[in-house]
Amino acid sequence: MSEFKQTLNSSLGKKLIMALTGLFLCTFLIVHVGGNLLLFKNDNGFSFNVYANFLTHFPPIEVIAYLLYLSILVHALYGLILTVKNRKARPVRYAVAAKSDASWSSKNMGLLGSIMFLFIVIHMGDFWFRYHNDKNMGFKEYRTDLATGVTTDAEYKPVSADFSHSVSTENNVEIVRVKDLHARVSESFSNLIYVIFYVIAMGAVAFHLLHGFQSAFRTLGWVHRKYTPVVYFIGTWLFAVIIPLAFAAMPVYYYFLSTQGAH
Repeated sequence: MSEFKQTLNSSLGKKLIMALTGLFLCTFLIVHVGGNLLLFKNDNGFSFNVYANFLTHFPPIEVIAYLLYLSILVHALYGLILTVKNRKARPVRYAVAAKSDASWSSKNMGLLGSIMFLFIVIHMGDFWFRYHNDKNMGFKEYRTDLATGVTTDAEYKPVSADFSHSVSTENNVEIVRVKDLHARVSESFSNLIYVIFYVIAMGAVAFHLLHGFQSAFRTLGWVHRKYTPVVYFIGTWLFAVIIPLAFAAMPVYYYFLSTQGAH
């Protein structure tokens, strides 16, 4: 057991934990961006609100969510420890910096990680915390005519203070009542400063994953002449380009909608 602890406390052990938690967070990003793309559906937030309700009321997902929160904290903590350790190992910068093949993102993982952690704290406070604790968050009622497939929506005021959601069918009409997180998204993304910060944070995510995804596979020893180009391709185009762009498009899109509505 002492050898196991010694391994975890070593630089290699910390890098292995960073790699494993990082790859777990990468899988979360794929699921999260897929769910958030529902924000682009022109259905008055129906699909997104149902998705948000599912995430917070399906027990297996709730367990995975707590593993996610733990992974974020561990990944950030170990990243901070490794960054501090590397700086202590070279407290004085060279008078003439030697040329290095390391990319800008690999040299600034600490900075990028700090921006991302700040973003996560603000983002979760604005959405996750409010969704669970804001008693003033409104509810939406969606009525879908099962014969025609047409859905209408209206505000809903629960009779009970502990009401969370409900699904029922009356006269061939499906009635779904859920918290209106979509309204919170629209309100937050009508703030230009928040939108700019969000886009900058997604830029940090792009550069962080550009190096981090590939580095995780090298740390785990999963390096092969045949498969390494595939890892580089996925790390570059999926995690460093497509996913950050998809996330960044959401606040920009909603800000544009808010400015159109104001005119």
